[in-house]
Amino acid sequence: MKLTTSIRKKFRIRNKLKKVSKEGRLRLCISRSAKNISAQIIDDKSSKTLISASSYEKDVRGAKKNKTDSSALVAEKLAKKAKEKNLTKVFFDRGVYKYHGRVKIFAETLRKNGMEF
Repeated sequence: MKLTTSIRKKFRIRNKLKKVSKEGRLRLCISRSAKNISAQIIDDKSSKTLISASSYEKDVRGAKKNKTDSSALVAEKLAKKAKEKNLTKVFFDRGVYKYHGRVKIFAETLRKNGMEF
């Protein structure tokens, strides 16, 4: 099976992060669609999702005005959940998305709320 360019790009970025993640840091994976955004903090050693947040959730869905606001709200919610579990250092896995627009706003909001990557 021949892989598409976007799938190869996703695997290339993820494999680079996994090579560096031998320090025991977790991976923050982001995915976005045309209208929504979601993120999760993943422990690659045990292959489990520890924390997740999404714009599909009721409290974010009711409060959002536009897509950039929803990405900031999801980032704040994820950072709050991570602080409760004492998780501050993660690797930012942007996937196939460029670091601009909603992805950049998401990352900057996480940094403002105490996450380090």
